Amino acid sequence: MTMTLNGTKATDGLNFYTTGDGVRIAYRIEGAASKPVLMLANSIATTMNMWDGQLAELSQYFRVLRYDYRGHGDSDTPDGPYSFDRLGRDVIELLDALHIDRVHFLGLSLGGVVGQWLGIYAPERIDRLILSNTSSYLGPPEQWERLIASVLQPENLSEFADVFMKNWFPSHMLESEDVLVTSFRKMVLATRSQGIAGSWAAIRDMDMRRTASLINSPALVIAGQYDTVTLPSHGELIAETVPNAKFVLLPAVHLSNIEYQDEFLSVVIEFLQSS
Repeated sequence: MTMTLNGTKATDGLNFYTTGDGVRIAYRIEGAASKPVLMLANSIATTMNMWDGQLAELSQYFRVLRYDYRGHGDSDTPDGPYSFDRLGRDVIELLDALHIDRVHFLGLSLGGVVGQWLGIYAPERIDRLILSNTSSYLGPPEQWERLIASVLQPENLSEFADVFMKNWFPSHMLESEDVLVTSFRKMVLATRSQGIAGSWAAIRDMDMRRTASLINSPALVIAGQYDTVTLPSHGELIAETVPNAKFVLLPAVHLSNIEYQDEFLSVVIEFLQSS
């Protein structure tokens, strides 16, 4: 079944809109229309399904909007490097297509950098901002050049999937062949190499260590105590740079929403509902 929704196309609950540069982006919006909108943005090499486990709880309080980055999930995969200017504008154009003026925004990892961009360059679209397990700078650029060249070799994707799992989950979940770990590995393997490479190019070129001070939305920064990708110190720096930001450290690795779901949801919902 296909229908038109505010200029976008929907197929069995999975919706699409086309960006100004011709890229089709997939999204889902769920929950009562009367509730405030909470937009979720996920980690690199995953899809909007990264939030499946938290959807039921969040939908009690919010109308939840999820989407797949360009190069990920059901969205198109344009060639070449991506930028956070473009990734941020993908969000703005989606909100425009849905006639949504403002949202709460929760971004984890790559999504947290998109959230920083929105807070800096489109503050009028953001009510409250949550930046989880993320960074304002992940240099030097040379390391990303090597990774980009390597991931574009298709035979290397399985090896990269193993690396992602080790970076995202604690050892006890890896050793027990946890069903969640298996599902996330499948997400990585289903991601096009160009989608990962294009997003890594955006990370290579980003540095928001100073401009994050321009964020004026109420902000919550969540870090993982054992995160080796976006270190706790990275979250602390963001919290120190963003005026009046709140900082929470969870005893997690990288995917705090998965490993410590109850604690994660508790601090997120409390922050979003605070006055």
